[in-house]
Amino acid sequence: MNHLPAQIQDRSALGELASAIAVESRWMIADTAVMTWRNLIRYRRSPELFIFSTASPVMFIFLFNYVFGGAIPTGDLNYIDFLMPGILVQTTLFSATQTGVGLAEDLQKGMVDRYRSLPMARSAVLGGRVAAETLVSLFVACLMLAVGYIIGMRFHGGFWPGFAVPFMVAGFAFGFSWVAAFIGASVRNAEGAGSLMFFVVFPFTFLSSAFVPVETMPGWLQPFTSVNPVTYAVDLGRALSQGGVIVANAWPTLLWTLLFTFVVGPVAVWRYRRV
Repeated sequence: MNHLPAQIQDRSALGELASAIAVESRWMIADTAVMTWRNLIRYRRSPELFIFSTASPVMFIFLFNYVFGGAIPTGDLNYIDFLMPGILVQTTLFSATQTGVGLAEDLQKGMVDRYRSLPMARSAVLGGRVAAETLVSLFVACLMLAVGYIIGMRFHGGFWPGFAVPFMVAGFAFGFSWVAAFIGASVRNAEGAGSLMFFVVFPFTFLSSAFVPVETMPGWLQPFTSVNPVTYAVDLGRALSQGGVIVANAWPTLLWTLLFTFVVGPVAVWRYRRV
C-alpha cells in the first residue's frame, strides 16, 4: 500500500513522456512534409532541373545500349536487360547528390538561418531534402523503366519482382541521400559539395557491376567491386527483373541502406546542427 502512490506517479510520468514524444513526432513529421513540398516545387519553378533530371538518364540508356552494348559480353542476357538495373542505380545516386548540393546552397545563401528562426524541427530540413529527392528518384526510375521497355527490355523474373525494382532503387537512394546530406552540411558550398559528391559517386558507380560483369574486370579490382554497395544494389535489381538469387543480394543491399540511414543519417543531423 505504501508503494501505490509512487507507482501511480511513475505511470503518470511515463504517460506524460509518451504523450510528449507523440506530439513531438507529429510535429516533426508535419515539418518534414512541409520541407519536402518546398523542395519539390522548385522543379515547377525551374523546369530545366526537371528536364535535366529526366532527359540525362534517357540519353545514358541510348548511349550505353547502342554504342557500347555490342562490345560488352553479358552471357545469356541481352545487354539492355543487363544494363537497366545499373543505369537505374547510377541515375538515382546522382539524383541523391542533389540533397547535399541543395543543402549546401541553402547554407551558403543563409536560408538555414531563416529556418532556425522558425518553430520547426531542425531535422525536418534534412528529412525534407532526403524525402524529396527520394520521390524524384522513384519517378525517374519508373520513367527510365518505361523507356527501357520501349527499346527492348523485358522482365524475365515475373511481374511482382519487376514491380519492386524502382522501389528498391529509390530505397537505396534514400539511404545514400544521408551521405550526401552529411557532405552538404560539412562543405557548406554548393560548388564544393557538387564536386565532392561527383568524386564519391563516380568511382562507386563505375567500379561496380553496373555496366560490365565483375568477372571481366582485372583480378586486383574484383575484390573491391564485389563488396561495393552499388554492386549489391545493381545485382539485386537484376535478380528482381531478370530472375536469379534475390536473398543473397537483398541482405547486403538492405544492410548498406540501413547503415547509411541509421549511422550516417544521425551524424548528418548532428553536423547540420553544429553549422
